[in-house]
Amino acid sequence: MYLTQGLHRAAQQTPDAEMTACSGRRRTCAEVRDRVARLAGGLRSLGVSAGDRVAMLALNSDRYHEYLLAVPWADAVLNPVNTRWSPSEIVYSLRDSVTTVLLVDDAFVPMLPVLLELYPELRTVVHAGDGPVPDDAIGYEELIAGSPAVPDARRGGDALAGLFYTGGTTGYPKGVMLSHANLATSSLGLVASGQAFRPGARLLHTAPMFHLADLATWGAVLALGGSHVFLPGFDPVTVLATIERERITDCLLVPVMIQQLADSGAVYDLSSLRNVLYGASPIPRTVLERAMRAFPNADFVQAYGMTELAPVVTVLSPSDHRDPALLRSAGRAAAHTELRIAGDVPPGTVGEIQVRGGHVMLGYWDKPAETAAVLHDRWMHTGDAGYLDESGYLFIVDRLKDMIVSGGENVYSSEVENAIALHPAVASCAVIGVPDDEWGERVHAVVVLQDGVSLGHDELRAHVKTLIAGYKAPRSTDFVESLPVSGTGKVLKRDLRAAHWEGQTRQVN
Repeated sequence: MYLTQGLHRAAQQTPDAEMTACSGRRRTCAEVRDRVARLAGGLRSLGVSAGDRVAMLALNSDRYHEYLLAVPWADAVLNPVNTRWSPSEIVYSLRDSVTTVLLVDDAFVPMLPVLLELYPELRTVVHAGDGPVPDDAIGYEELIAGSPAVPDARRGGDALAGLFYTGGTTGYPKGVMLSHANLATSSLGLVASGQAFRPGARLLHTAPMFHLADLATWGAVLALGGSHVFLPGFDPVTVLATIERERITDCLLVPVMIQQLADSGAVYDLSSLRNVLYGASPIPRTVLERAMRAFPNADFVQAYGMTELAPVVTVLSPSDHRDPALLRSAGRAAAHTELRIAGDVPPGTVGEIQVRGGHVMLGYWDKPAETAAVLHDRWMHTGDAGYLDESGYLFIVDRLKDMIVSGGENVYSSEVENAIALHPAVASCAVIGVPDDEWGERVHAVVVLQDGVSLGHDELRAHVKTLIAGYKAPRSTDFVESLPVSGTGKVLKRDLRAAHWEGQTRQVN
């Protein structure tokens, strides 16, 4: 399998069918195929060769869709950039991956001077926006118009498809290497599970397209010959109006988005919506009940996964959502997944969740030790703790790695702690995840101050946001006299979490 396969099939079978809709632009399958072939030709003319990494820093759009197809068409490797990162985090990923070509849209043009100053090796910038083309950048539409269509390299199989950077336990992102086979296996496994997407699906992209969750749904609908509607980001009323206007059938959301849609009070015709796929955390029963009333024709499907698994592991079906006993479950193994608890223990026994299948990553880019630590005999050691019941339903109870999932984004505690520790008023600190009705979990800091100084939560949060992405900054802070430590001096985070998670059946959301 290769990422461009669905485009070839759609252009052959339904050339005049609409494939993309974005900001008033509507393009057929045949038009998209021609543009992708020309964009690939343009990338080749810019010196992109086999295996080179090409990055994109942009909000959702039809051009993002074309980028995802044109880069492998040109025999190169995708490097979608997290739009919520700080400039220093973006530069780290570009330098680590030796990326020298970047596509950027209007939203991130103001960041270009800083990126070029911090990373002068960035030799080529393509402006994939609608505004004026910045100095020293190449216009996206001009590049397509002036480039010949080139044959598809049909880069596929076990060849590297993309680098997808995820937070690191050391505070530095790791580039997850995923092959074409990895991505295709996960997308088609989601389809084969029979719980979401059908031929003719019309998918709304409002969750960020750099994220593997959106990419899996994109790949599934591409394989089915469906169409894609793009919004630059999430706004409840805009999403509801778009569902009505575009007759959307499927969308990917995180629980906080579902809650905002259910509570918006806006009245639209949502009868076209068939499936709401969500992930990152289970959905509270009260929110689910409001959402089911708001979307009476839609089924709800939960998927659990991780970037290293391209990303789908388990699926909680629509019928499962109607069983209160299963609402805290992450579902059962998807069609492409082999799932076990370490040691093949009896049902109900908690242990590390391990996964095997064609979607398991190739490894971490240029990090053989980190790769060896999590891949054993092609089993991915997830770092999540859970148990399987007698029917194979997975229940996640804790994380073995020090990570927080807030609003669908992974946050490593060590990275936030490193940023907090750079404030001169901080003597020591610890960061934990605590339950939050809106975000699932929120980043919570516990801070010991230097003697004789004062510091408030707002000032601390502002400091952290100058160093790392804003979504990683603490949303709440406790200032304490000391941190609980073990005999070896290690901070006892379980003691810090205890008061916040008391009475909960699991230690994660």
